[in-house]
Amino acid sequence: MAVMWAVGGLLIWLAVKKDFEPSLLLPMGFGAILVNLPYTGVLGDNGIIEWLFNKGIASSEAMPLLLFVGIGAMIDFGPLLSNPRMILFGAAAQFGIFFTISAAVLLGFPLRDAMSIGVIGAADGPTSILVSQVLDSAYKGAVAVAAYSYMALVPLIQPFAIRLVTTKKERSIRMPYQPDSVSKTTKILFPIIVTMIAGLIAPDSVALVGLLMFGNLIRECGRLESLSKAAQGPLANLITIFLGITIAFQMRADVFVRWNTLAVMALGLVAFVFDSVGGVLFAKLLNLFLPEGRKFNPMVGAAGISAFPMSARVIQKMGLKEDNQNHLLMHAIGANVAGQIGSVVAGGIILSLASNFLA
Repeated sequence: MAVMWAVGGLLIWLAVKKDFEPSLLLPMGFGAILVNLPYTGVLGDNGIIEWLFNKGIASSEAMPLLLFVGIGAMIDFGPLLSNPRMILFGAAAQFGIFFTISAAVLLGFPLRDAMSIGVIGAADGPTSILVSQVLDSAYKGAVAVAAYSYMALVPLIQPFAIRLVTTKKERSIRMPYQPDSVSKTTKILFPIIVTMIAGLIAPDSVALVGLLMFGNLIRECGRLESLSKAAQGPLANLITIFLGITIAFQMRADVFVRWNTLAVMALGLVAFVFDSVGGVLFAKLLNLFLPEGRKFNPMVGAAGISAFPMSARVIQKMGLKEDNQNHLLMHAIGANVAGQIGSVVAGGIILSLASNFLA
C-alpha cells in the first residue's frame, strides 16, 4: 500500500508540477491513493470506484468508447484529406505494437497479456484500456499507467527515438505545403467510409472506429454545432475525469505491486520508441523511390502515432531546430490524425486476432 501511495503521489506530482497530461494523471494518482487505503470505502459492494469500474469499464467498456466520441469531435481531418499520403504513416507508426507483442511473448508473457502490453504503443489511452479489459489482462492497471504516462512523455521520448535513426541532413529536408482543397461533402463522407472499411477489414474495431468517426461526423455535418461543442468539452472532460479515477481500481497493491509490472512499463516504452522508429524508417524507405524535391522529411513518419497533437508539435520544433525556415507542422498534423485512425484500427485488429488465437 505504501508503494502505491508513492506511485499515486508521483502521478499527481507529474500532473501538477510537470504538466504531464494532468487531466488523466491527476485523477489516476488520487484514485491510486483512494483504493489503497486500509479498509477503504471506495471498494466492495457499496464502493463508488468499484461500481464505476464494473459498470463503466468491465461490463461494457462504455467510458473509453464514449471518450472516442469527444476525441472524434475535436479532430479536423482536413490536413490528412488534403494530403492523403500521410495515411501511410498512420499505419507504419503502429509497428511498435506488433514488435512489442512478439517481444513480450518471447519474454514469457501469456498471449493475452502480450497483446495488451503491445497496445501501449498505440499512444492512445482509451484504446489501451479497452483492449486490456476485453482481453482480461492481468496487467490492466500497469497498461493504463504506462499508456498515459508515456503519452505525456512524448516530447522527451520521440526526439530521442528520431535521432537514433536519422541524420541532420535528413532532419533538414524541406516539405513545401501545398494542400488541395477539401470539400464539405468529402469531410462528411470520410468518417462514414472509414467506418465501413474498418468494419469489413477488422469487425472488432467497429466500436472503436465507429464512435471516433461518429464524433467527427457531428463536427463536420454543420448542423449540430451545439452537440459538437458538448462532445468536445463537457462530455470529453467528464468522461476523462471519471475514467482516470475509475481505472485506479486496477492499481490496487495486490494486483499492481509485482516485478512483472516493471517489465510491462519497460515494454511499453519499447513500443513507443519502435512506433516512432517504424514511422521514420518507412519514410526513409519511401524516399528511396522518390525524386529530389518530393522526398519526405523522415521525422514526419514519427508523427503517425496517436498522441495528437503533441507528436506533431514535437516534429515541428525539431524541424525548426535544424532549419528555422522548415515548417513541418501541417504535414505532421496530417500524419498525426492518421495515427488516430491507425491506432484504433490496430486495436481492433488485435481484438480480432485474439478472438481467433485465444478462443
